[in-house]
Amino acid sequence: MASRDDPMFEITPQVLLKAYSCGIFPMAESADDPALYWIEPQQRGVLPLDGLHVPKRLLRTVRTTPYRVKIDSDYDGVIDGCAAPRAGRMSTWINSRIRSLYRELFELGACHTVEVWNGNKMVGGLYGVALKSAFFGESMFSTERDTSKIALVHLAARLIRGGFTLLDTQFVTDHLRQFGTIELDRMTFQRELERALSKDANFYALPKDATGADVAAIFAEDR
Repeated sequence: MASRDDPMFEITPQVLLKAYSCGIFPMAESADDPALYWIEPQQRGVLPLDGLHVPKRLLRTVRTTPYRVKIDSDYDGVIDGCAAPRAGRMSTWINSRIRSLYRELFELGACHTVEVWNGNKMVGGLYGVALKSAFFGESMFSTERDTSKIALVHLAARLIRGGFTLLDTQFVTDHLRQFGTIELDRMTFQRELERALSKDANFYALPKDATGADVAAIFAEDR
C-alpha cells in the first residue's frame, strides 16, 4: 500500500519517526521527483536476529578482512553510495527530501550508518533508523566484493549486543534471503513492531571501533 504526499507539505524528523512507529516509511519515485510516497507493504521483510544465518565463508571474511568498518562517520558518503546507479538500476528512489530528512535524523542520533572502508575510500555500507529496540534498514551498497554483506553482519552483531529485537528489511531480496530474512504479513509485523517499541536498546553497546574478530565472536556465542 502506498500514498503520495504533497511535496509542499513539510515532513519533520518527528513526523518521520511517528510514521516508522506505525510501520510506514517513505520512498520517492525517482531522484528528480520532489514527492514522497508513504509505503506500508502487505508483506514485510524481517531478518530475525535470533535466527540470523551467516555463512562460514562470510564470517571468516568478516574476521580477517583488511577493510575497516566505521560507525556513523560519513552519512553523506553512505547516501551517495546507496543512490549511485548500479547494474540493473540506473535510477534511485533517494531524492533531495530523503537526503535532508535522514540527515536530520542522523544529527538527532536516530539514523545510523555502517561503513566499510578500503584505506580512505568507502567501498560499502548501509543506513537505517533506530527506534527503541527496532531497527529499520533503509538501503545498502557495495563497490567491492562482499562489502555490503560485511556491513550487514556488523550491523546485526551491533543490534544483537545492544538488545534490539526487530530488524526490518522492508522487502525480501535474494541478497537478504541468504541471511534468513522472512516475510511477515502486516498484522504479524505490527505485533512484532509494538513489542520492539516497548523495549529500550543501545546501538552503541558494541563499541564503535569493534573489530571483525569482535563481531565474529558474537556469532560464535550461544544465543
